[in-house]
Parts: sequence; structure tokens; C-alpha cells
Amino acid sequence: MDFFFLQVQAQNSAENYFPIVIQILFAIGLLTLMIFGSDLLGPKRKTADKLQNFESGIEIKGNARQPIAIKYFLVAILFVLFDVEVIFFYPYAINFRALKWEGFLAVVLFVSSFLAGFIYIFKKGALKWEE
Repeated sequence: MDFFFLQVQAQNSAENYFPIVIQILFAIGLLTLMIFGSDLLGPKRKTADKLQNFESGIEIKGNARQPIAIKYFLVAILFVLFDVEVIFFYPYAINFRALKWEGFLAVVLFVSSFLAGFIYIFKKGALKWEE
């Protein structure tokens, strides 16, 4: 038992992480050198054409700070909410035999809570676009 403990202790020493620290420091140094080097050595010709906003070749029309309907954000948040729900089905699908009836009841409770939320959202009219 003592031999195993000493072997695990030797594997988790700080000396084993030294090459990783050196590599991270080298990467940070190289990144810093490239960013500041390109700023120092690169051309600096500021013309009116280069200082103008580029929007995929489309001429700028109006102000970009117009208010957007809250419905877009609401639908996006609801999509993320129900999309994340699906992620929780994967562990259940992998272990459904080991979880037996308790796991099945937990998933039914989970789905029913999301279904109740969806029905509430639907009844409140959050998904209606006629406004």
C-alpha cells in the first residue's frame, strides 16, 4: 500500500507540470511579440476610405441603434432553454436500464416541468407575432 501511495505522489509532483508552464509562457510571449511587433512594424496609412465602416459592401443606411422588438430576444432565450433541456436527455438515454423506474419517473417529472412552462408561455401569448 505504501508503494502505491509513493508512486501516486511521484506522478503528481510539481516537476511534472514544469514543461506545460514553459510552453504556456512561450505561447504568451510569442503572442505578445506578434501583436506588438505587427503594430510597430506594420504600415500606418489612414485614409478616409480605410477609416469608413465596412459592412460587406452594402452602403450604410440610417442608424444601427434602432430598438428591436423584445419578441426576438424572448424567442432566442426560449430556444436556448428548450435546447439545453434536450442535453439532459443524453445521460438518461445512456443509463436508462441502470436507472430503472426511479430514473424514468425523474425524467417524466423533468419533462412535465418544462411542458408546464411551455404551456404557460404559450397561454401568455409569448409566441404570437401579430403585433
